[in-house]
Amino acid sequence: MTHDPNSTDSASDPPADPDTLAHQASAAALRRAFPWLIATLITLHACMASTRVAASLWVLDQGYGEWTVGLLLSLFAVAPMALALWAGRQADRYGFHRPVGIGVSMALFGACVALAWQGVWTIAFSCLLSGGALSVAAVAIQREAGLMADDPSQLKRVFSWVALGPALSNALAPVVAGLLIDHVSFRAAFALAALLPLLCWLMARRVPSHPPKPQSAAQRARPAWDLLRQPALRQLLLLNVVLAACWDAHSFVVPVVGHARGLSASSIGVVLGSFAVAATVVRLAIVRFSQHLDELKALRSAMLLATVVLAGYYWLPGTAGLMVGSALLGLALGSVQPMVLSMLHQVTPHERHGQALGLRMLATNGATVAMPVGFGLLAAASVAAAPMWLMASVLLLAQLPARALSRQLAREPLASTEERVQG
Repeated sequence: MTHDPNSTDSASDPPADPDTLAHQASAAALRRAFPWLIATLITLHACMASTRVAASLWVLDQGYGEWTVGLLLSLFAVAPMALALWAGRQADRYGFHRPVGIGVSMALFGACVALAWQGVWTIAFSCLLSGGALSVAAVAIQREAGLMADDPSQLKRVFSWVALGPALSNALAPVVAGLLIDHVSFRAAFALAALLPLLCWLMARRVPSHPPKPQSAAQRARPAWDLLRQPALRQLLLLNVVLAACWDAHSFVVPVVGHARGLSASSIGVVLGSFAVAATVVRLAIVRFSQHLDELKALRSAMLLATVVLAGYYWLPGTAGLMVGSALLGLALGSVQPMVLSMLHQVTPHERHGQALGLRMLATNGATVAMPVGFGLLAAASVAAAPMWLMASVLLLAQLPARALSRQLAREPLASTEERVQG
């Protein structure tokens, strides 16, 4: 009997798993909306960046001390600490649009309060809401971005773009806010901050809606802390906190060391800028070469490079030397977020990605609030470079959990997004 090649033989080709087909179709639809997802992140982050610049300059213009600026800036990190775990539960339960809508509402209300009544308390309230708004939305955005990838190389590429969004916002929003303050008024800068959440919501509406599967009562009752029982996630979060603290150490030490050497404000700005440019470049490189990168090897290489640079930074000669050191540190630390987010999505259950992202936000923002104070006390009691030397030592010790994570993943290899969905 001759087999007809045009006939359909269901016996020879077993049907694909319905969950796999559904996930692939959903991921394909989401990938087409990826530019709108990044635009959502950029516009909401720009609201926070504009508020940060306008608030800082307003309190200085009104004659308040630098300590007031520091207090206002700390409010941007306090709210994410309080809301991170709740934001994770919201993202797991409702998906993308509801948490982003909450974030947009918070940012819009905070900006409108500062726009209508400019006083130190109203601006502090605006800073608090702006930081909290970004935290609620960012967890949902990061979770949604993870759904747009089918394999680890796509995860690295996706999260490199996610990391580039705030970098672009930080490059543009403060400049626009500063121009508005100089040429119009502070009120115009706060009006910009109020306009951006509305623009953010228009972008978010372009992302297709696909609510997660309803959670059982038992699933909803599981606390985020329960995820820390997983050794891989616990070690990954520890490494992320250490590397985030290294970022803060660089931000703290460069102005202090530059001032001690008599560098101008513009020279110090150029040194800090070289770090930001290098961080952006390495994220673009990850987008291009993601399929050739192993997350854990890249993370450990970044840790090694950062250790060497932090240990020797204080002795680098002149502005050019500091620029080279900051650029190398930017290359190392700029690669961390895409790798960590990619691995986080692979070591946690699909239905709990939001909670895992909330835990990460809580940990890194806790470090952002606590570390600068500790660095200041340490530098005052010893030398300006002491925070960098401390973090170089901590990075050496952090190779131990990195090695433990490597052994853990050797026993249980990272799963693809599709495998997590099916599991």
